[in-house]
Amino acid sequence: MNLHELVVTDTEKIALDDLLFSEENKLALNQTIKEHKYIEELKKYNLKVDNKILLHGHSGCGKTTTAKAIATALNKSIVIINLSTLINAKIGETSKNVKTIFDKAIREKAVLFLDEFDQIGKSRESDDKDVAEMRRLVNTIIQLIDYFPTDSLLICATNFYNSIDSALLRRFQIKLKFEMPNNRELDIYYNKLLSHFPVHLQDIPRKYTVSYAEAKDYIHTTMKRQIIAELELKEQKINETIL
Repeated sequence: MNLHELVVTDTEKIALDDLLFSEENKLALNQTIKEHKYIEELKKYNLKVDNKILLHGHSGCGKTTTAKAIATALNKSIVIINLSTLINAKIGETSKNVKTIFDKAIREKAVLFLDEFDQIGKSRESDDKDVAEMRRLVNTIIQLIDYFPTDSLLICATNFYNSIDSALLRRFQIKLKFEMPNNRELDIYYNKLLSHFPVHLQDIPRKYTVSYAEAKDYIHTTMKRQIIAELELKEQKINETIL
């Protein structure tokens, strides 16, 4: 597997208003987006924009979707890399490959999204034979983050905030926590998902104490089952009529 296969340039457009997360997170992201929209005006006053964001919290609660929505709001492309995949696939060349990815994002003035960012912190403290390589990787990423230009945006995501090296954590100006949705938030999400399907199929039991991703998978699985059952029933009636 080569480096190009590990890097994804996503073109999916997601509106920030469609995201379901805390008002605190939404206010912070709206401020960041406004700063980048008026970056040239702020430069006149020697004001630097915040361009390093860490998203952390439960899996399936919208971190990747949020990164895509930020890219959409800024009309930028987004370069996505899963660090665990990169490290596992290119253990002897990780620092070189990470630098190549950063260079690509900088060249394209894109949003760079590094998923599973905790892999770096965990690997740095491990006792395996590759620990020296991981330490070099952390040092490389610290340097790359420090010199990351303000006209690009770095977003990292992790489910394990406490596993990340403290020196890396200090580099992020904005840290946003993603909590599991409560029942009211899930009901809003369920209503949104179900609105795309026929009314007679919408009355289904709802699961709670789940993430947004789990709720979406549940709805889609249930709908596919119901739609297929309806189609099979129609086919059966047609066959009975013919006979």
